[in-house]
Amino acid sequence: MISLLQRVSQARVDIAGQTVGAIGPGLLVLVCAEPEDTEAVGEKLLAKVLKLRIFGDEAGKMNRSVQDIGGGLLIVSQFTLAADTRSGNRPGFTGAAPPAQGEALYDAFVKAARAAHPEVATGRFGADMQVHLVNDGPVTIPLRITG
Repeated sequence: MISLLQRVSQARVDIAGQTVGAIGPGLLVLVCAEPEDTEAVGEKLLAKVLKLRIFGDEAGKMNRSVQDIGGGLLIVSQFTLAADTRSGNRPGFTGAAPPAQGEALYDAFVKAARAAHPEVATGRFGADMQVHLVNDGPVTIPLRITG
């Protein structure tokens, strides 16, 4: 599973002019399932997301996790994280899981996140979304977890 984490002071997802998910301080989690992924891979990714120490402590060092600070998670599906740009000028997306599998894995990831963390908001799988964020730092971390 591929993910891109952005530490944010606030973030929201709008669909057709309506806000469907929003958080204050926390992590925007862009996530893409790959064909070989399983729910177990998603659980490993979630564990990493929740424990990754990328928030500042009293000394200003990245030493706290999203759980430590009580921050929110805004989880957004983004198949373009699997873009293949090695040849030509048009990216290919065959590295992303097929839509039905991707949606099932996204839903499982969100369900697990809601069971493990108190504040979880989402976008909508497959929707045309506008993601608004204030990247704090900026801090942007790519993650890839495999089986």
